[in-house]
Amino acid sequence: MANMNMLQAINNALDIAMAEDEKVICFGEDVGFFGGVFRATSHLQEKYGKARCFNTPLVEQGIIGFANGLAAQGSVPVAEIQFADYIFPAFDQIVNETAKFRYRSGDLFNVGGLTIRAPYGGGISGGHYHSQSPEAYFAHTPGLKVVVPRNPYQAKGLLLSAIRDPDPVLFFEPKRLYRASTGEVPEEDYQLPIGEAEVTREGTDVTLLGWGAQMEVIERAVELAEKEGISCEVIDLRSILPWDEDSVVESVLKTGRLVITHEAPLTGGFAGEIAATIQERCFLYLEAPIARVTGLDTPFPLTLEKEYLPDHLKIFEAIKASVAF
Repeated sequence: MANMNMLQAINNALDIAMAEDEKVICFGEDVGFFGGVFRATSHLQEKYGKARCFNTPLVEQGIIGFANGLAAQGSVPVAEIQFADYIFPAFDQIVNETAKFRYRSGDLFNVGGLTIRAPYGGGISGGHYHSQSPEAYFAHTPGLKVVVPRNPYQAKGLLLSAIRDPDPVLFFEPKRLYRASTGEVPEEDYQLPIGEAEVTREGTDVTLLGWGAQMEVIERAVELAEKEGISCEVIDLRSILPWDEDSVVESVLKTGRLVITHEAPLTGGFAGEIAATIQERCFLYLEAPIARVTGLDTPFPLTLEKEYLPDHLKIFEAIKASVAF
């Protein structure tokens, strides 16, 4: 297997998808010759031509409206939103058009071939316009799938699954791991299932749940917890919509405790939905209140980024509080 960082794995997945199916088209701001602001689409225009990998105007609503039209006519568009923070001008197109195409037509037409890629999250000193985690806004919308990989192996396998999925998929990429996360990635074609969580570590005392960039942070917290004799079970959700309720329930029935972490603010964050569901299904088995370790209910601050982010020390404190409850 080749050793790749996350950007290389994403680029490799796009290359495979475009080589296999001429209907796959990549477009967005600066994705052509420039290869995108992070270079995720490097060399794709050289290889497949300007008709299949090209720049768009700086109009996110137009990018997704155009993508909806292409997908409705049978193309397989992979639209890039340069930063997840820029996705909000396209919010109407995504939640009122993309998500509802199939429903409103009684399945006479749909935009199931559409994938929307967007780098999300903090850790790059990007300030409040380049650091947000908007996954919860879209998890409220039936008709979409929302996927977040944690490493290069997942990024390639999940992106190929997203491109080939019969439903429209939002693919949020943790940009602070683009070059920081490296690992072995098969060079051949493979897919990972959307909607299935992965238990990355088994334990007995407390369940830790996260996705994307927070998985690396969780691992550092687990190292501290194990020095205190606390056995942690770790679950990477991987898919926010649909999310794997059964795997989380099975773990919490064993450990009796749950700590959920995400970068997005606390109020209205997807951790609240998970907590409500697990409380309903595991109430009599819980040994402590479900804990949420998240970003703050403030705009994302530039100079106080480290204080804002839910780091390993905050998660470690939540673990200890849960076990000692």
